[in-house]
Amino acid sequence: MLLSVSLCLISACADKTEPAAASGRAVGEVFRDAPRISGGDDPEMVALPGKSFRMGDVSGGGAEDEQPVRTVRLDRPIAIGMYEATFEEYGRFASLTGAARPDDKGWGAGTRPVMNVSWDDARACAEWLSGETGKTYRLPTEAEWEYAARAGTKTSYSRGNDIGHNRANCDGFGGAWDNQQTAPVGGFGASPSGLRDMHGNVREWLEDCSHNDHRDAPANGRARTSGDCEYRVLRGGSWNDGPRPLCAANRGWN
Repeated sequence: MLLSVSLCLISACADKTEPAAASGRAVGEVFRDAPRISGGDDPEMVALPGKSFRMGDVSGGGAEDEQPVRTVRLDRPIAIGMYEATFEEYGRFASLTGAARPDDKGWGAGTRPVMNVSWDDARACAEWLSGETGKTYRLPTEAEWEYAARAGTKTSYSRGNDIGHNRANCDGFGGAWDNQQTAPVGGFGASPSGLRDMHGNVREWLEDCSHNDHRDAPANGRARTSGDCEYRVLRGGSWNDGPRPLCAANRGWN
């Protein structure tokens, strides 16, 4: 299974409900944090407000684990990585900490999304980046990820109920990498909120422990850290998946 890291930065007003602008960032603003202690660029982040959205199988035809559909209000503004974390970004973490370098299967590293990393690897990378910048990086919660992936829509994907032609790296939709291998990040256009590759390319680790459905999930968008924590939630689908696993509401775990 090919897995990637998605890094999420929580703003200075993390425990409030003001829009992202209240923490000094305009909604939709793209930014990087201050230089790392060790040098190098931080991930490009997109600021998003804390607001309400409908989470789960809002467009119909989904699985039982996407029920019940419910309203979630994020109780804090967030910023989330514009791209899936790349081999280049992860490689710097590995070089400076002695962490193992994941296998790129001979497909190439650089700006391709890092893959073959465990949930513990992903969290360690985020914690290292926090120490390097003095900001708080972590994995997104399941609600935060779906909110970002939906980009204000109620459709299966951020650009409609049809994945469309060559709009994502997945199986059978016209891209050069379909069902072959990962693609360099950012090659399939931006969602309405400015994010890339939220659908397809590689699956992304989230903070939450796995649950069979959305019953009793926090209504404020926080992570579920009780339950079957041997398994952690995955979202987004990958290069070798058909369209259904790429849907904003689709859930998986490993």
